[in-house]
Amino acid sequence: MAQTLRERAEKTAAEVHDILGVSPDERPKEVADAIEMAIIRVLIEERQRCAEIAFRCCSEDKDKAHKVAKEVGQVKSVLISNLSSMR
Repeated sequence: MAQTLRERAEKTAAEVHDILGVSPDERPKEVADAIEMAIIRVLIEERQRCAEIAFRCCSEDKDKAHKVAKEVGQVKSVLISNLSSMR
């Protein structure tokens, strides 16, 4: 089963606490939030980059390029909503 972004962030936060030798009880939510936000920012940037590449590669087929760009845009909107709700 695939992990959610939050589950990945919490696992990474636990690993960071372990590496630093600090108790996982020290600000676990704040550390996981920061990691999750970083993941979402990277995903947004990469989705945009992929959309631009797809648009360039499909330049002869404008309809296909617009469909790909729209799909990527929808994913970006969901990611931005998740990021905004964390603030």
